[in-house]
Amino acid sequence: MKGRLYVIGMGPGSGEMMTPQAARALEQCQVIAGYTVYVELLKERYPKAEFLTTPMTREEERCRMALERAAQGDITAMVCSGDAGVYGMAGLILELAQEYPDVAVEIIPGITAACAGAAVLGAPLMHDFAVISLSDRLTDLELIWKRVELAAQGDFVICLYNPASRTRKDYLAQACRIIGQYRSPQTVCGLVRQIGREGQEHRIMTLKELENWPTDMFTTVFIGSSSTRKIGSCMVTPRGYRCE
Repeated sequence: MKGRLYVIGMGPGSGEMMTPQAARALEQCQVIAGYTVYVELLKERYPKAEFLTTPMTREEERCRMALERAAQGDITAMVCSGDAGVYGMAGLILELAQEYPDVAVEIIPGITAACAGAAVLGAPLMHDFAVISLSDRLTDLELIWKRVELAAQGDFVICLYNPASRTRKDYLAQACRIIGQYRSPQTVCGLVRQIGREGQEHRIMTLKELENWPTDMFTTVFIGSSSTRKIGSCMVTPRGYRCE
């Protein structure tokens, strides 16, 4: 192999939440590529690296830039927020890597928002759960609503990524109404904004309250199952370990 490309999940954003494996790989890299917002979080920590960025919606261009530099012999990283294999670039890199047979690709996992946000709230994901993105930029909206409804029918805890944006202000409210067909209005829910970054905030509330709560692309939402409860200041989905 002529070149090496690491596809790295950098976690929610803070250095403390990046895995040692990811940090070691980045220290080796001559070139670090990624979405502009995520790369800005790394520039001070890796000042010797060359940084390549593209804005949102130019994912293929970004991946090709990284693969081409790796093909030239540079040790390169493609960084993603959270885990690279969860709504990240790992899949697209592996698709495109077939055109770059001299590049060895290694996927390095990271802490995704579902896990990091759950830790802030308590233990909402202790039992079966579904992760669904409400962004319809790459997924048909009817399919998204179908997945939301089926997850609600199955009594999964539901973790929602990308609950709102400037053009999707009412998607979370629509999702709550769909879920409300199968869950009580008092279902325990929670949200975490800016996970692991400056300004992190969280709140536990009911499904009824969540329907009209303002969120954005930096918010991760947790909707409890029928067994989820609030214990003290925490959101908890019991696994059933206790014999009562």
